[in-house]
Amino acid sequence: MPHLLSLPDDAILADVFRRFPDHAAPLADYVQRLMRGPSPLSVAQRELIGAYVSGLNASGYCQGVHTAIAASQGIEEQLVAALIDDLATAPVEERMRPVLALARTLTLTPAKAGDAEVAAVYAAGWDERALHDAVSVCGLFNMMNRLVEGLGITGTPEQHRAAAKRLTGPAGYMMTRR
Repeated sequence: MPHLLSLPDDAILADVFRRFPDHAAPLADYVQRLMRGPSPLSVAQRELIGAYVSGLNASGYCQGVHTAIAASQGIEEQLVAALIDDLATAPVEERMRPVLALARTLTLTPAKAGDAEVAAVYAAGWDERALHDAVSVCGLFNMMNRLVEGLGITGTPEQHRAAAKRLTGPAGYMMTRR
């Protein structure tokens, strides 16, 4: 049940955005650009980072929605759970492992993110833009996880899939109707 009394019991994040459009519109534009705009990281890779960060934060709504989006982009749904269980043994592309390790540190112990983890990202063949985008996706999802959890947004698996379908449609992350 959402903590905003003006929202219905089955509220999703889009309902929050419609309730507070002055905050949501610039955020939606930023998210659209970050998650769908040009980047060395594919849309699938960015969604994987978001789902992974959300899983580390135990944010069921965001993990559910973004795991479904990542799956729609060709990522195996079970990969997110495997990454959360053990990044070292999860069946992820080797090049993504240091990116996800950095996201893990930034999520769980941000002050410990250091030169060695950044160097590993570069050593895996990623450039400065990829590092920027990965850190930005990680930061965005940490913020969104706290927004969703703080406002009591949960959702069912069906709502997660519906949100994922809406977010992968032509409007993307822009505010859309339910």
